[in-house]
Amino acid sequence: MQKLLTLLIVSLIFVGLESCKDSKASKSIVISNPDTDNNDFDNTKVFPGAYNIAKYLPLIKNKNVALVVNQSSTIDDVHLTDTLLNLDVKVVKIFAPEHGFRGKADAGEHLDNSIDSKTGLPIVSLYGKKRAPDDEDLKGVDVIVFDIQDVGVRFYTYISTMAYIMDAAKDKDIPVIVLDRPNPNGHFIDGPVLEKKFKSFVGMFPIPVVYGMTIGELATMINGEGWLKDSQKCDLTVVKCTNYTHLSHYKLPIAPSPNLPDFLSVSLYPSLCFFEGTTVSVGRGTDKPFKQLGHPLLKDDFDYFFVPKPNFGAKHPKYNGQKCYGIDLSNIKVKNFRAKGKIDLSWLIDFYDKVKGKGNFFLDNNWIDRLAGTDKLRKMILQGKTDEEIHEKWGNDLKRFNEKRKKYLLYPDF
Repeated sequence: MQKLLTLLIVSLIFVGLESCKDSKASKSIVISNPDTDNNDFDNTKVFPGAYNIAKYLPLIKNKNVALVVNQSSTIDDVHLTDTLLNLDVKVVKIFAPEHGFRGKADAGEHLDNSIDSKTGLPIVSLYGKKRAPDDEDLKGVDVIVFDIQDVGVRFYTYISTMAYIMDAAKDKDIPVIVLDRPNPNGHFIDGPVLEKKFKSFVGMFPIPVVYGMTIGELATMINGEGWLKDSQKCDLTVVKCTNYTHLSHYKLPIAPSPNLPDFLSVSLYPSLCFFEGTTVSVGRGTDKPFKQLGHPLLKDDFDYFFVPKPNFGAKHPKYNGQKCYGIDLSNIKVKNFRAKGKIDLSWLIDFYDKVKGKGNFFLDNNWIDRLAGTDKLRKMILQGKTDEEIHEKWGNDLKRFNEKRKKYLLYPDF
């Protein structure tokens, strides 16, 4: 409790409020730290928005609060739920995204509603039978606080959950407060911009695969561009991070999901997740998920192999119990890989070339098209295009997106 009080006192020092644009027009407010909103940054310590308790506590005190949180929603080693309850905030409900409130569910696993054993709070799953809260879920809720660590990649579903929350909240005139968190892949933009006909839960908006925005910045874009239902806007407040820039080298203190256990896996994720739409394993069911690639048919091509088995992050891994021959990427230097500032398609192209003569490479359901937000990536690989040729096709779309993106940035850009 003493630690919490100290944190609150420190937070009070930084109280400040500014509107990112006319609040009546945009219904978006940004709460920031005026002492750090300049070009003189100390990036030795970056603080997520959740740490700035004094900035959002007045907005939720004496109100019925619903939280959209998971295992990443912490202030130091204390969960936001416990912090707010210790401050006598009336938390009435938890909305849980993919992987659940404690972050232990497998990717894509449908979750049921439950009760949190520690606090007794009802948990409403937004990754199962429904993706958005319904009228009953929102009954008696005065304000919704969203605090989840994102990784800055379009097909990572936490941003879709945020959009559904914003959409449901606007219909009930319920304010949404996003406690912003740094984007570990916020230093570049890359990949195809989503085409409308490929819209799904792994891609809802016309943004590239890597969009170079924090989750708070993206929320203001969703609001400002009229991407919610009927082009209406949510009553949105974003509590900014402190000392963050888009060039910040921010290592996540808590794994954002079971199969992204460290900074390297998070950094490789934008390049390797396309393999989820292929017959190649990305190492789910091993101790190196998203840090190795393999296929049972490539014994003649590679000496290295791994054997997927059910584990904490993968109950039914691809090629369970089979030897997958391929490459180990776990020794890549994160700093060197990040310096490229781009999605690396060379692995995807290389494995396609090796697998195509031995079996199917792309899954029959063309799941890769949903991940890419277009069928053009798959078709260009089939045509034998190089990494450079494919990237060149994205160039103009990325330039147009970046011009739009700049209007919603809350932090110094790369």
